[in-house]
Amino acid sequence: MLVLGIESSCDETAAAIVDDKKNLLSSVVFSQTEHQAFGGVVPEIAARAHLEQVGFIVREALKRANVGFKDLSAVAASAGPGLIGGVIVGVMTAKAIAAVHDLPFIAVNHLEAHALTARLGQDVPFPYLLLLTSGGHCQILIAEGIGKFKKLGATIDDAAGEAFDKAAKMMGLGYPGGPKIEQHALKGDPARFDFPRPMVGKPGCDLSFSGLKTAVRRAVESFSPDGTIERAVLTEKDIDDLCACFQRAVLETLCSRLKNGIKVFKRQYPEGTHLVVAGGVAANRALRGALENLAEKHKLKFAAAPMNLCTDNGAMVAWAGMEHFLTGDSDPLDFSPRPRWALDPTAKR
Repeated sequence: MLVLGIESSCDETAAAIVDDKKNLLSSVVFSQTEHQAFGGVVPEIAARAHLEQVGFIVREALKRANVGFKDLSAVAASAGPGLIGGVIVGVMTAKAIAAVHDLPFIAVNHLEAHALTARLGQDVPFPYLLLLTSGGHCQILIAEGIGKFKKLGATIDDAAGEAFDKAAKMMGLGYPGGPKIEQHALKGDPARFDFPRPMVGKPGCDLSFSGLKTAVRRAVESFSPDGTIERAVLTEKDIDDLCACFQRAVLETLCSRLKNGIKVFKRQYPEGTHLVVAGGVAANRALRGALENLAEKHKLKFAAAPMNLCTDNGAMVAWAGMEHFLTGDSDPLDFSPRPRWALDPTAKR
């Protein structure tokens, strides 16, 4: 069985094909660079770029997999949450393919696609504890099964990835900020600046990063002759140290909140064996190392998506589509894309 997956929820236009043996037959990603000048993704520009690229990307995915539409078992698309203009492009493309070729259509929750990627090529049984962290989301959940998630906590303000991007912008590093901060942090002194660890020591699994972001801003402003961030003068050493201190604060905050999550997970699911990290921030090597150590201390196995499948891609959508297809799930062609789509609809927020 083969499933084609289409991703267009933010600034990557992507398509991929997977089979039911967990083989990734092709994966094509077009990353939009137009947004760098704006310091973030512009929804209207993103939607137009998706519309221009999606046809070519789908054809290229089929070509690289050496298959045609007639060989597919189903077609899946990221149907939300995300920037609705881009989501519509991917969903309508998948629906058209499904209608013309008489294929099942599967509307995939973008967050679930990230959450299930660790199961592509690895043996990660349900239930597992999940840290889902990206530019738009930061949640701690228990993955109970396909389409079944229990939220233990989430950010009450900024997502971790958003904090990385905004901190990088304050230091003049540009967008996207996560990889640049990680590179500079390798050379920096993580003890030079005393940044807060929001929510650490408090009960529960909720997270917060706005206070940390504010602390970075004040630190950068301290290098300005008039206290404004625009006139701050930072040396390469200053940037390295700021990045190292910021990254350590984020990692320690995430690990601290996950410790509370592990207690809940083990109490509710003593048979659970894995701690999984997913989403764009999961590409941060320091975070992966910290979480692997955390898992080992608590006698859990650590799993994450391959580095090239952490950020948005078609493979995660195709695999989530396959997981749902194998359970008999499909969606009608009048399914409406969703700009908001919670993994745990029973959660209070």
